[in-house]
Amino acid sequence: MIKIAFRIDCIFYFISIVILPSFAFSQNKPLVVPLWQNGAPGFENLKNEPEEAKSYWVKHINNPTITAYFPAKEKANGTAVIICPGGGHRLLVIDEEGTKPALFLNSLGVTAFVLKYRLGREENSPYSVEKHPKEDAYRAMRLVRSKAAEWNINPDRIGILGFSAGGEVVSSIAYGEGKGNESANDPIDHLNGKPNFQMLVYPGPLFIPDSVNAAAPALFMVAANDDECCSPPVVKLLQAYRAAKLPVEVHLYAHAGHGFNMGDRSLSAAIKNWPQRMADWLADNIFKTAIQK
Repeated sequence: MIKIAFRIDCIFYFISIVILPSFAFSQNKPLVVPLWQNGAPGFENLKNEPEEAKSYWVKHINNPTITAYFPAKEKANGTAVIICPGGGHRLLVIDEEGTKPALFLNSLGVTAFVLKYRLGREENSPYSVEKHPKEDAYRAMRLVRSKAAEWNINPDRIGILGFSAGGEVVSSIAYGEGKGNESANDPIDHLNGKPNFQMLVYPGPLFIPDSVNAAAPALFMVAANDDECCSPPVVKLLQAYRAAKLPVEVHLYAHAGHGFNMGDRSLSAAIKNWPQRMADWLADNIFKTAIQK
């Protein structure tokens, strides 16, 4: 009897340690959704071109997608964030500036979507930095809004997070009207593509406006003062938001340079903990506040 009981205990131990966690993970398996079912308009013939990927980056993106990461059902709060990784428009730092922030946001109850957008500076790219990432970001916003009910998301609580060049993608859609095209054949394109809030992490200088109006989305920013590329855009936006008397929060650290990702590449305690500052801002300004279109 002792041996039988021991074997039964071992079986249940194996199930609890191996099988059940695997099952739980499978329930939250990321969902990859193409932005356009037939491929990006004008580039449909490139839809099946394979991506090129290494350990931490991906490029040669011809069929832009969002990868959805869903929080545990009991934690989900109806907020969603589209994540735009950086990489200089030559590649996407997909793990450190895509997957990791998505999982962090999941821990806060946020549904996260990692956007693979087209790259205008990749060698021999047929795409334009000024045009195609913007199209992809708008389409991602509209696609998520179109599935808000299915994915248990508040359509008025969809934000966007960008790192470095991904911050430029965010800025390209944050300050326009975002109105949809009511005459478009695709009903997704009828929807508004403007984000309800935005978060910028060492954003690049492209598409930063000289001034903002009252419709500019609530803004959180983080960068290092010694980042010669990407601290000036933060300061410029801060001044624009202050002039417009709009809500903005900025964390400008003394020493961290560029590309500190989610903080785990730094020895600085302050930098390691910057994601918690974003979590605090979300809790204080987004989760408890009615966000307007």
